[in-house]
Amino acid sequence: MPTRLTRYILIEILKIFFVSLIALTMLILLIGVGRELVRRGLGFVAVVQLLPFVLPISLQFAFPATALFSVCCVYGRMAADGEVATVKASGISPLKLLQPAIIFAALLSPAAVYVSDLAVSWGRPGVNRVVMLSIVDIAYRVLHSERSYTSEQGFSISVRDVEGRRLIRPRVTVHNGGKHGPMILTATEGELRLDEESESLVLKVVDSQFQGGTAFQSLVPGETEFKIPLSGALSDKDVSQQSPSELPLNLISGERIRQDTRSHETVGKMAAHTGFAILGSRTEEIAGVTGQNLKQTLASSKKRLIRLHTEPWRRWAWGFSCFFFVLVGAPLAMIAKTSDYWTTFGMCFLPTLIVYYPLFIVGLEQAKDGTVPPYGVWLGNGILAMIGMILIGRVRRY
Repeated sequence: MPTRLTRYILIEILKIFFVSLIALTMLILLIGVGRELVRRGLGFVAVVQLLPFVLPISLQFAFPATALFSVCCVYGRMAADGEVATVKASGISPLKLLQPAIIFAALLSPAAVYVSDLAVSWGRPGVNRVVMLSIVDIAYRVLHSERSYTSEQGFSISVRDVEGRRLIRPRVTVHNGGKHGPMILTATEGELRLDEESESLVLKVVDSQFQGGTAFQSLVPGETEFKIPLSGALSDKDVSQQSPSELPLNLISGERIRQDTRSHETVGKMAAHTGFAILGSRTEEIAGVTGQNLKQTLASSKKRLIRLHTEPWRRWAWGFSCFFFVLVGAPLAMIAKTSDYWTTFGMCFLPTLIVYYPLFIVGLEQAKDGTVPPYGVWLGNGILAMIGMILIGRVRRY
């Protein structure tokens, strides 16, 4: 009977899980794609291209919530309908009822880790690439309707009018943050296109005028091309230039070793710089420009190394939140004894939300700062594990 009972409960959990997963994922997809559509003015083709990249991003948030929802529904209904009491009267421990939920969560958590890894290493770069490839269409669409377009890449374009692909009286401002202020280009007319090879937006202009603060001002008669660099999302960046949060797990270990080597090399350079300065009786150079640059390089290298140590722990902790959500939700639903799905889910999810996410964020920030070891990101999971053990103890005395 326990085997048949286990199979029955597991099937019930899986049915609710897949239905709720599809519904919640579609909702997150609509919100995510809709936000990009509104915020960046994406066209229909770009939205379709975004879907496969947004899917793993949606799933990484949907897995913990749907896992908790499915076990809350099943165990809350079983307790409310008296099935738990019947099983206990048959001589079977209520803990046997929790085994299917534990098995389900143990199998789901590694899948959640993989999806989380896929979301940050493939999904987000893919979204950025689709947006970059669509930037010309986005700019024309916004300029047609509003006569002004401001990009997150640090430039803005305003026009008097748009005739087909021709921009009438374009004015481009590149906010380069230099000491002379932004660079401004005005022209009689212009046309935009994307140069994928140089990863830049090319503005072909006629009779243009360049102005860079008070530094320079020039007139360029006839046709010329003006390139606006983009973010580098169109090509694969060198691993050493990528944020640890963008790297797949299989590359982090090797990059961690290389980053540690870079830190040691910088320490060696600082020691050599200090030694030569002392030998040459030029002690003021120790704290000079070269010394400060080496110090900043070392600080950045150490900070990146800490993040490389923390990132795998973060992804595994996030993926296994499914397990600890279920560990708390299943016994809590049995104790609550309510067959209303949303009441049961609310009773389980809100306390879990209030406890877990603040602790996860605190542990993550402290680990990224080097205040606590990298496994500090498991703080929220550890607290949920203790709460789950207490609730399972109550179920055993049920």
